[in-house]
This record gives sequence, structure tokens and C-alpha cells, in this order.
Amino acid sequence: MLRIITDNASDITVEQAKELDIDLVFVEITFEDGECPQRSTEDFVTFYRRLEKCDKLPVTSRPSPQAYLNIIQDAKEKDEEVLILTISGGLSGTVESAHEAKRMSGYDRVCIVDTHQAIIAQRLLVEMAVRLRDEGYSAREIARRIEHSRDKVVVCGVVDTLKYLRKGGRIPAGLAAIGSILNIKPVIVLEDTKLKTMGKARGYTQGVKMLYQRMKQDQCSKAYPVYFGYTTNRELGLSLLQKTKETFGLNCVKLHPVGGVIGTHCGTDCVAIAYVKGH
Repeated sequence: MLRIITDNASDITVEQAKELDIDLVFVEITFEDGECPQRSTEDFVTFYRRLEKCDKLPVTSRPSPQAYLNIIQDAKEKDEEVLILTISGGLSGTVESAHEAKRMSGYDRVCIVDTHQAIIAQRLLVEMAVRLRDEGYSAREIARRIEHSRDKVVVCGVVDTLKYLRKGGRIPAGLAAIGSILNIKPVIVLEDTKLKTMGKARGYTQGVKMLYQRMKQDQCSKAYPVYFGYTTNRELGLSLLQKTKETFGLNCVKLHPVGGVIGTHCGTDCVAIAYVKGH
């Protein structure tokens, strides 16, 4: 038997984790007035309501080694292998907690993979691992395949407002004000394990064009599913999915909400695409 553990930066909910037969550990989010759990899609909605009203961005806390250790010890007692897939180490110290838990457990049958990804791209890799597990592959075999695939996965998106980047101190207040007047939409990509700005678009439509340029450059593979994400506007996410499916002739597409772990920085009305490079 094989246990797969991931964290909620993948935006996999508790209910979905049960369906996938995997274990979840949690990156906790805390506003000035208290914690905001991210365990269900309803929690995601609550998060964005609180985000819109807050003066100061919430802080995130990586899962404790103990959270991993509890699951590893249970697997050890049942003589099960363990595969841990974490959010990018460039965004969080979560992978360090996983390694500490492995050391504490003294259990050798634990494989840890930094996915180099987050949100829908991390989900894509986790669900890939689940399919391989169900096909009978071992933890080490799956880990090798995920390590081979992780840097071929691209996730990029259009941010609707500079408001949250300003609150997070990533851009000056004056630039945010000018950007709002000019209808600037940052286009971001998770690259080299960190969130980077791919460009600045004048409006949403131009932002989508930039996403499509990147997808064409990467020769988006039709052999893998393409995932679409949205923070608050499901209709916007669905519209992007349908348009992209037609534009690229995609075979398998999925739409998922994005929770607060990355949503803290992207804010409301953000959309994203995750795919596998074709070259």
C-alpha cells in the first residue's frame, strides 16, 4: 500500500482528498482577527470576503513537522510506503517540515518531492501521482516520474488588480494607483520555483493573449489535461476554459477554484492556466 500526502496549497479540499484517497496537511492562514481555515470550497469563499475587507494581508504558516509525522507513523505501523508532494520550496518552507518529519520518524520508506508548483499545477501533479499509484507503481517510481514532469508543468495567470500586490509590499502604492487608472493587469508565472511577472497587460483581453503566447511558445501538450483556476469569478474561469479549449483544440480540461494560500497575493477575479509543455 502507498500513502500520498500533499498540502492544501494544491487547493485540494478535505472532501476531494477523501475521493482521491490521499492525506492532507495544512498551510494555515491568519488574518489580524483570527485564522481562516482552507478546508472546503466554502472556506475559499469566506477567505476572499475577508481579504476584500482587510487592511493588512493575512500571514501563512507552513504545516508543522508533527502534522506529517502523525501520518508517517500511522503508515509505518501499517507497513505502507509514503509519498509526500509539497508546494514549491521557493514559496514555502513546507518541504522542510516534511524532511524534518521523516528524520523524526526514522522510517526509510518515505519519498519527498518538492513539486516546484502550487495551486492547479500542484494539483495536476498530485492527481498524476494518484493515477500512477492506482496503476501499481511504487513510491520511488512515482517520485521519479513526478521529478521528471514537474519542470515541464507551467502555471500562469492574469491578476485583476494591483491592490493585493501593493498590500503585500511587492509594488509601491503610487505604481498601484497609476496601474489602476491604466487598467494594468499583471500576467504572472510560477517559474524557477517562484512567482514572477511575465508581463503587464492593458486589460484582461490583452492579458489572455499573453497567456496564449506563452502556451504556443511552450507547445502546450494535448496528451495531458489542462487545468484552469479562478479565485472568485467562476464564470470568468469557465469562459477562459471554453475559449482556450476551442483555440488550442484541447481534449481534457478541468476547472478548479483557487484558495487563499496563493490567493492572498493574487486577489479577487484572478484566472490561471496549468499545462504540460510539449517540448
